Amino acid sequence: MKNALKSMNIKMFFALMICTLVQVVLFAQDSGGSTTSSSSKKVDINVQNSGGDWYTSPWVWIIGAAVFILLLVALVGGERSRSSDTSTDRVTVTKTVERDTDV
Repeated sequence: MKNALKSMNIKMFFALMICTLVQVVLFAQDSGGSTTSSSSKKVDINVQNSGGDWYTSPWVWIIGAAVFILLLVALVGGERSRSSDTSTDRVTVTKTVERDTDV
């Protein structure tokens, strides 16, 4: 019983240490964590693009979906037509074996 308690305490200690290290890493990534820095630069990632990207247009997605559906129907429909058009022949081979018997 003491052995189980001791191993549980060790596991809890390691879990606490891992959680503490994760918190330290996350705190290091926080932009407001450092107040001693005299020069702070703000970067604006929102760029106004008047034309927009090609993949944000709805007509591109509609055409892409239509092409995908046509390809899917062609592939699935092609398998059905091939399997129904082909005929199978059944061949039965009969072998007879005669043995010479001494009379």
